[in-house]
Amino acid sequence: MFSVVFLLALLAFSVTGSPVEVRNSTITLPMTRRLAFSNVTDLLRHDEARLVAFGEHSTRGRRSADAHPRPTVPLSPVDSGVRMQGYSVRVAIGNPPTDYDLVVDSASAITWVGAALPYFSSSGINTNVPVAVDYPFGSFQGTIWEDGITFSERVSIPRMYIGVAPDIQDMNIAADGVLGIGPTLSGLGSLPNSPDQTIPTVIDRLVEQQTIPRPMVGIFFKPTVANGDNNGELCFGGTNPKKYIKRLEYADVTTIHPSSLYWGINHEIRYANIEILAYSPGIIDCGCTFLYLATDAYERYRAATGGTLNPVNGLLQISLQQYNELSNLEFHYIGRILRFVPNAQIWPRSLNQKINGGDNDIFLVVKSLSTPTSAGFNFINGYVFLQRFYTVFDSGKRRVGFAPTLFTEASTN
Repeated sequence: MFSVVFLLALLAFSVTGSPVEVRNSTITLPMTRRLAFSNVTDLLRHDEARLVAFGEHSTRGRRSADAHPRPTVPLSPVDSGVRMQGYSVRVAIGNPPTDYDLVVDSASAITWVGAALPYFSSSGINTNVPVAVDYPFGSFQGTIWEDGITFSERVSIPRMYIGVAPDIQDMNIAADGVLGIGPTLSGLGSLPNSPDQTIPTVIDRLVEQQTIPRPMVGIFFKPTVANGDNNGELCFGGTNPKKYIKRLEYADVTTIHPSSLYWGINHEIRYANIEILAYSPGIIDCGCTFLYLATDAYERYRAATGGTLNPVNGLLQISLQQYNELSNLEFHYIGRILRFVPNAQIWPRSLNQKINGGDNDIFLVVKSLSTPTSAGFNFINGYVFLQRFYTVFDSGKRRVGFAPTLFTEASTN
């Protein structure tokens, strides 16, 4: 049975806890890119696992208030040596403080540790409340502990509910756990004994204790040209205006299931005045590497660019002449246009060997969802998209914002 003490603690969470030094200010954290793959097969399998999990929601039907299955979070499966890819941040948990590298996941609301470095803290309190999340090819199962989490010398959460995982089935991630920055409701079903109850996220707690002014996360990525680049930044509580060059424009989170469960929006995609995808919902996701389109939209893009499928790595390949003739891929939403320039549409040549390509080969980063256009899930704008636009997840107003950066039109690739 769900712990009454735990429930009461949840209800009281916003008015208890020790004060922190920083109040109503934004917090910035550096992020490091972790490309834990040996070849393109690993990388594609990582992405495909997330697609499976996203797609499972479209076949389950809408989750109701009285029926929340254990969530299948679209983190990477770890099967046959494939590891979860992504950006990580370093935090300290407990007393004595232990440093953990946590993968930032925009599709998960749960923060947990124990994947690599075991959890140990003399200050932690075990609530004995079970927590469980299923992944495509594995699962995290453990209990909720209450402990402190520290982001810097000046910023901490004295009381945070953290999942501790003594039991991780068939998973292997390139970090110690996960920092969930997904919508709070995406955690529904993670408490098996009380599936209607959610756990306050890191963002929720920082707002409740007035450390940050708003429940917002700003995300900045500089295009990756090497593994281990410290080229990302999280901004809790607002945005970092130094990272973008024009004003932010927002799109409301879609109300259409299943994209509505995540940071999903509606937009239209056009290429050289050709409609690639009609105005419809999809997901903004920092966990997927590529940009994915419904199969019919992908085929229209392939035909428009002249790309041919490379049989070795499964990516569309074009010639230098075709690259010189590429047009912008445009994302239209609420009267605004985000332009994905030709250089943004190609895989970085410095990493060609990672995908079994020659030094001068040119590969496109647009791939197929392997499902046709549907009512609720037609695209995923992954990391290749986010590294070109400053992105804001605003849970308070249920919207996602974008602004160009110095790298929107860069020739990095």
